[in-house]
Amino acid sequence: MKALLNPEPLSFTSFSSISTAKPPYLTPSPTRTFLKLPANHGERSTGVKLTCTVKATLESITIGQSGICVPDTRNPTVSSSYRDSNLPKPNQTVLEAQTRVCTGPTQTKPLAEDQALKVLDTIFRSATGELKDEEPVSRAQLGAFFAAMTIRANCFPEATQWSEGESRAMNKYWPLLVRVLPPDVVFIADPEGSLMGIGSSIGPQFSTEDGTSTGVSESLLSALLIGQRMNRETDRELKAYCLAFDDELGETPIADVKSLTHYGEPYDGNTRFFRSTLFVAAVRSCYAESSLLHGAEWMPPKGGVTEEQMLKFMGADTSLTPAQAKVLLEDEEVGFAYISHRESRPSLYSLVKLREHIKKRPPLATSEKVQQFVKARGKEAIVTGFYHEGYEEPLLMLMKRRGVHSGLVVKGEEGALSMTTRLRSVNSSKGIPVNYCSGFRSLSMASACEVDGVSRQSFNLEVNAIDYGFEPTDTPRTDRSVLKNIELGLTALHGQKGPAYDRIVLNAGMVDHLLGCDGAEDISVALDRAREAIDSGKALERLWNYIKVSKQVRHRPAMCA
Repeated sequence: MKALLNPEPLSFTSFSSISTAKPPYLTPSPTRTFLKLPANHGERSTGVKLTCTVKATLESITIGQSGICVPDTRNPTVSSSYRDSNLPKPNQTVLEAQTRVCTGPTQTKPLAEDQALKVLDTIFRSATGELKDEEPVSRAQLGAFFAAMTIRANCFPEATQWSEGESRAMNKYWPLLVRVLPPDVVFIADPEGSLMGIGSSIGPQFSTEDGTSTGVSESLLSALLIGQRMNRETDRELKAYCLAFDDELGETPIADVKSLTHYGEPYDGNTRFFRSTLFVAAVRSCYAESSLLHGAEWMPPKGGVTEEQMLKFMGADTSLTPAQAKVLLEDEEVGFAYISHRESRPSLYSLVKLREHIKKRPPLATSEKVQQFVKARGKEAIVTGFYHEGYEEPLLMLMKRRGVHSGLVVKGEEGALSMTTRLRSVNSSKGIPVNYCSGFRSLSMASACEVDGVSRQSFNLEVNAIDYGFEPTDTPRTDRSVLKNIELGLTALHGQKGPAYDRIVLNAGMVDHLLGCDGAEDISVALDRAREAIDSGKALERLWNYIKVSKQVRHRPAMCA
């Protein structure tokens, strides 16, 4: 598996350099601003000023009640600005086609003839060096597009197989393409030499064992990833992705904490709605429920707001190793931590460019959410979000294989794990509703026995916030704004009641209750405990402490796990 995710260097980029280099700041001259804690929020933090890097991309914004003062500066509020500018961009014509065809057997939308002709002409002109007005079509795009076309032709139901227009376009262009495309792409497009007709005999004869390749080609790797996604990953494939990288950085550190929850938010972030998990972690740390967050600064296909963007904006160090995160988890004045994909799994992080060029989420997007970069001496739990129906059970299966005491999957908005207080729309589509939760808790007394012999209590429910005293409200919009997400979170931690406050309380208390955390057996008590952590100022102070200590821990001597 590791060999598969070590593609050979190509002329237009070097994966080895991507995997070791830190993403550069997007502006050469950052300005400074200050995060100032209100004086009534704890003696330890009174008057503490914490600096953060502010990059110039948008207009000056002043946030009032949240406690952030931004004087006459321009700020990096749009999540897309965090994309590494050194990454080559995909060809947009082919990428739009991939959006339609690189998906499942019922979601695929066949191309019309004019669309197919435009795509194939773009590929031909790119391969011959005649494409002047667009980005070249990358090897990853070629692998993903032709893999999708092959799978559709051979495996999909009639409604999502090739349209008549696609067939006519392919008949016209294939005799030209087969002469200019690399052999591995021809193999992907017609592996048995029977789909495209004359000129495709290279498919059955293709071999990677030529003695010159140092890794799997980008075309073959993208074909593998998109093909598994379109055909739905099997449990064995998901297990393999989880296991392949567990030992990449050596032995996993063990934190001396009584409880640790691993939060697996989608790495590609939120593009529309408030992302609350960072602030939930600060709340839960106030009553010794430690949380470990992990993710990436920017990740396709959505490229939305992430925890790393928010922490970096506020001045925290986002380059902590698992051993350094362990120190923050054990710190009684912090109690939560964030680990970047860049530091935890460098080989997987090196695939950011490929993931952008294949357009759709690969199987890695499922397995990476169920990770344990630090373990605990006490109880452990994993919480993840999901969007597409059918992924809840594979995620819970992976959690059980991790050996955690409790696991929870949430159908949150945008596929994230945040539950909402809004009413379910009467016009909502069929299928699993938002706020649906499924999970398990380990028991001291057996009530359900799994195949592995561990006694667990399983549960499924739809959380209706009204049942717990919350007023129905629409989820706050952020629309890719990092600063807006921070403003909502800090204003809530400052004690201002409203939709963001309610979501933080709901997600902290409900997760505590569903995971079977100590003191959260009664849901009303669990919710009140979360409110007290906010209203007392403790949660906000924990967040400030994290920003400060994360920068200090990088300069401490190395510690044993």
